Amino acid sequence: MKFVFSNHEIEQMKLRNISQTIVEKILKNPQQIIKENGHKIYQSIVKMGSGNYLIRVFIIQKDKINLIKTVYRTSKINKYNEGKI
Repeated sequence: MKFVFSNHEIEQMKLRNISQTIVEKILKNPQQIIKENGHKIYQSIVKMGSGNYLIRVFIIQKDKINLIKTVYRTSKINKYNEGKI
């Protein structure tokens, strides 16, 4: 499956200190894929620094393109985790 990085998403990766390598790993092998408000959210728990974070990558499907809209990390893993990761 092909993914396209939006300009907004690239800016958010830089601001939130999330590498493109981490995003690509999550897209290739997510621990969960959730559908929410017209988005697919690929997410996985990743160790960053001294803690674990849930990285969430929001995808919009347009035609046959999967556009990466935004990405963020959260320490509130249980809030967004559907079932067990």
